[in-house]
Amino acid sequence: MANAKYIMQRDTSGWRTQVWISFAAAIGACAYGVLLLPSQELDRAFLAIGLFFCLFASFTVAKTIRDNRDGQVDTGGWIMTVWTGFIAAFALTAWGLWRMAIEDWQKAYMVVSWLFLVSSTFTVAKTVRDKHEADLMDRGAVPPDMQDTIR
Repeated sequence: MANAKYIMQRDTSGWRTQVWISFAAAIGACAYGVLLLPSQELDRAFLAIGLFFCLFASFTVAKTIRDNRDGQVDTGGWIMTVWTGFIAAFALTAWGLWRMAIEDWQKAYMVVSWLFLVSSTFTVAKTVRDKHEADLMDRGAVPPDMQDTIR
């Protein structure tokens, strides 16, 4: 959409604070759950790796979606790789949680913490990107390919 128009609207400081508190709480809840799980160290280590994999894959998906919102700028191969990585991270983490020899309530805690982490990651990515684009507009430093689309 080459003719798309965007209105610069800054997030409130309250919103930004809430976003970062939520993100920190999600990371803390995941870390707390991994550290206290009554499981073997190797299981906890793989769960921690799965959570980090989901965290970074979520940031990558959020960035790719935002970069391609007005038309495809990334190669099809890159987009496929990003989505494959996200799906793999999600599926492998779910599988790891499902097979862990822990009580159901402990699995439920980790699932809720994990989904909170993924959700808050998308929110942080959007908030940071919105601030960056608004700062560019304030400085008049809009990239040439966006000058006709941002108002």
